Amino acid sequence: MNGIKYLLAIGLIIGSFFLGAFMSTNNDNENSNEEKIDKTEEENQGKRTISPVTVISNAEEATIDLFEKCAPSVAFINTTTVKKDYWSMNVHEIPRGSGSGFIWDEEGHIVTNYHVIKGADRATITLSDQSTWQAELIGTEPRKDLAVLKIDAPKEKLHAIKLGDSEKLKVGQSVFAIGNPFGLDQTLTTGIISALGREIESVGGIPIRDVIQTDAAINPGNSGGPLLDASGRLIGVNTAIYSPSGAYAGIGFSIPARVVNWIVPDLIKYGKVIRPSLGIELARQQLTARAGIEGALILEVVEGSPAESIGLKPTRRNNRGEIELGDIITKVNDMPIASNTDLILTLEKFKAGDTVQLLILRGDAEISKEVSLVAGQ
Repeated sequence: MNGIKYLLAIGLIIGSFFLGAFMSTNNDNENSNEEKIDKTEEENQGKRTISPVTVISNAEEATIDLFEKCAPSVAFINTTTVKKDYWSMNVHEIPRGSGSGFIWDEEGHIVTNYHVIKGADRATITLSDQSTWQAELIGTEPRKDLAVLKIDAPKEKLHAIKLGDSEKLKVGQSVFAIGNPFGLDQTLTTGIISALGREIESVGGIPIRDVIQTDAAINPGNSGGPLLDASGRLIGVNTAIYSPSGAYAGIGFSIPARVVNWIVPDLIKYGKVIRPSLGIELARQQLTARAGIEGALILEVVEGSPAESIGLKPTRRNNRGEIELGDIITKVNDMPIASNTDLILTLEKFKAGDTVQLLILRGDAEISKEVSLVAGQ
């Protein structure tokens, strides 16, 4: 009996010890929780409660979706020039500028403006995943302010942009511009088509016609980036702004997708644009304007050309030293030609092998000639 009482006493002592420890732990936890609650309340004192999202409009959802799907097709372009120190002969690479571009295909071709890469010795492309690639210049067309670069990136990184139809655009239609204004990459701006059929001067001195005017914010660095319709399709390449200050003023211009889709395949294949040609050299516009001539005056006819085959006459000096004017082209397929620029831009509507009807002025007589165009430059 004494042994049993002794064991019971020991058991009670041990049980009391663990019970006390358990109670102490609970008290400590409760005190700790109370301290945390007090601290949280103190930190939140004076802060307003965040209200839950109640409305996201269908338009907002569509814009968000468009950006998320199209942004991977837009690239950031940095250009540099190489300068050699006169005294040390060391070569230094100097930052030149930046711009935007977009992925044309899964082969790594990047389309941008010619003026973005003009004069640069080197260009690097940064994709939407922030990977950077050295770019190779494939081809340029200054007369349309377009250029094509190429990077050797894996296909999974190359999300080609969808192509839209710039021929069916309407004033008032919603548009979206993605680019890198002032070096701030992946920037989205929105607006509408403000006007169609505008004309701007290209770097090459030849006007670019049927340009899209938009009020979507376009700033330095946006050049070469895409202008998109509500379906996320390319309808133009942002190329210029009208602004006395050089910053956004509500008037931006984009080269239409129709022109891009004509120029880019030639640049990829040949490095230049293969234009339909008659095989003639035109007199300078200043001379014809001074002489009061309306039309495109033929200065020279290339030997073996379509122009020679149909008997077009060049400008020449006769035996008495007098200048005899050559044929003056005044119409192509009933499209009036008032200047050299008109002829150049009208022939762009055709391709090599097409047959066109020319109306020419030879002296006081009007003559109609049919001719097949050939590939030229």
